[in-house]
Amino acid sequence: MDALTALHRCGGVATWSELERLTNRRMLNKAIKLGVVEKRGYGRYALPLVGNPEAEALRGVVSGLSAARHWDLKVKLEPTRPVVTVRANSAIARERREGVEVHWDDLPDEDVVDGVTSIARTVIDCARWLPFDEAVSVADSALRFGRVSREWLREVAARMPRTGRSRALAVVAFADKRAANPFESCLRVICSRVPGLRAVPQVQIGPHRVDLADSELGLVIEAESFGFHGSVELFRADVRRYTWLATQRWVVARFLWEDVMHKPERVQTSLEKLVVIHQACTCRTFVAEGRSRRSVVD
Repeated sequence: MDALTALHRCGGVATWSELERLTNRRMLNKAIKLGVVEKRGYGRYALPLVGNPEAEALRGVVSGLSAARHWDLKVKLEPTRPVVTVRANSAIARERREGVEVHWDDLPDEDVVDGVTSIARTVIDCARWLPFDEAVSVADSALRFGRVSREWLREVAARMPRTGRSRALAVVAFADKRAANPFESCLRVICSRVPGLRAVPQVQIGPHRVDLADSELGLVIEAESFGFHGSVELFRADVRRYTWLATQRWVVARFLWEDVMHKPERVQTSLEKLVVIHQACTCRTFVAEGRSRRSVVD
């Protein structure tokens, strides 16, 4: 896989240890030379930033997804155009806004850092403006790297205007630092839409940790990337892991990146069918009781 595609798969920013599962050094160096990938310090790489020149031209602040990229937060989708917030009373001609996503708001000083919305304000703005799965990806990333706390996010969301406030609070309540990347964040959002399914992220089952699991249904849900099977050893380890889970009466559902990101309805339909099958299974109670005795850790 080329380095640019690999970086998109990783959420727009990644360490070499994340990228090496999907690409190689030659392709990465080529992408850096072409300017489509930037090196951010030792062993850290990201897609080029957008938004700063546009914000300066409009006398605004880099915000939304552009700010998320500035803070190296992982995103589901890259911004298609720079995102800028200008003062509420700013009159900006349409031609000056061409190619820029402009929002009007009077930002308090604590919400701006060097011409960019703060990390907390960035997360909340994304929660107000973006589809739920995209917003959750940003919030999960901020929590995962300890950039903000849930309490801090709640405080910022609570002082937002009524328009979008409930959306922001819903994202903050749903966000979970245990999600490893936007792939898992988006898969968790799909799971939340399936009646009867309670998918918990990063569950330890015996010697293995899985992406998502519903202990009562006996269902493991994996965000499956080809890159994580880039060697014979990793492939063998996963085969043995899934076989062991089967011996413990777990059913493993594996979903591809392209389906989760671009065909979520297909994933949801499959999960809904699995839930119906498991709820109708006569051995469900016995299996659930057996799992509780084995102390499955959420």
